[in-house]
Amino acid sequence: MSEVATPVSERPAASTPPTPAQIRRWRRYLAEERMEAQTYRALADRRSGEDREVLLALADAEGRHEAHWRELLGDRANPVPRPPIRSRITASLARVFGTVFVLAMAQRSEQRTAYDDDHDATPQMAADEHIHGEVVRGLTARSRMSLAGTFRAVVFGANDGLVSNLALVMGVAATGMESRLVLATGVSGLLAGALSMGAGEWVSVSSQKELLDASIPDPEAHRSVLQLDMNANELALVFRARGEDEGEADAHAGEVFARERTPRGPHSDSIAVRTFFGAGTSGASSGASEEIGTPWRAAISSFCFFSVGAVMPLIPFVCGLTGLTAVIVAAVIVGVALLFTGGTVGILSGQSPVPRGLRQLAIGYGAAAITYVLGLAFGAAGV
Repeated sequence: MSEVATPVSERPAASTPPTPAQIRRWRRYLAEERMEAQTYRALADRRSGEDREVLLALADAEGRHEAHWRELLGDRANPVPRPPIRSRITASLARVFGTVFVLAMAQRSEQRTAYDDDHDATPQMAADEHIHGEVVRGLTARSRMSLAGTFRAVVFGANDGLVSNLALVMGVAATGMESRLVLATGVSGLLAGALSMGAGEWVSVSSQKELLDASIPDPEAHRSVLQLDMNANELALVFRARGEDEGEADAHAGEVFARERTPRGPHSDSIAVRTFFGAGTSGASSGASEEIGTPWRAAISSFCFFSVGAVMPLIPFVCGLTGLTAVIVAAVIVGVALLFTGGTVGILSGQSPVPRGLRQLAIGYGAAAITYVLGLAFGAAGV
């Protein structure tokens, strides 16, 4: 952890009293530091072992920052300020979506610290915030890896459902088709797309896992090492095939043979040889498989979330709206959903949610606009 920030009492006294703008800023910082400390302690209650200790240490660091702003404010720290509405909203979302969401938002918060450019914050405090961002990044790495495969299917499924069915509905509505036929077309698009997405995810994830499994060392191959001709050194070829140069491979194989010549218990051969013969490869494949997810989980997630997304543009038609009104309402509903999905992806990746949400919105509306114009053209041509 970074060294403790220098207390206000140990620094030269300010020559002028703080301005109202400074006081407002300090109170905002105080509220945010209090909230971050509470968040880390709440997360620590859900964790155990080293993760819990790290989170409690982060909470203590935020507590030191809080004390800094309290000392600067003096009596002006009361009543205790409330965090900004943005912070309260994201905290509520975090409680709904769980630990990964909380940590992702905490990472984002630490990374966009304003202390770098604020002379009222000490350099140590600014350094703390940057290091905290890296600490939180490390805590979220494992959770993001386990979430990645299913999360990809969820995001792709929901986004494809929103965009493809909005484009389909707007395209056929622009031709002048009756609302009931537009609804029937949208339902058909929902079913066809959801089944296609689910099947595609299952095949994609299964194929990836099969490719990874083909790279995992044969679990029985290590038994053959004991019968190899040490002078011919066939084992070095294995390590050269895995990317080591000739010298490294020879040294690696020599280390394995040296261990085999050491007296050991009756079952230790499988331990020593497996450690060196298959070291790293199976573990890496296992981690990659975890990141990809399971075929059925990816398929079901993709199917369900495509269906949820594809239902959105059908809502106004189900409610009885017709014509341009239905099209506009569908576009608004899907636009809000695209902003939400894009923003969620941004938050979980530790980035700003606004650019990601606007990117999703631009892509979705772009596709819908193209099909709507084509629908108008076909309708005008009487096709």
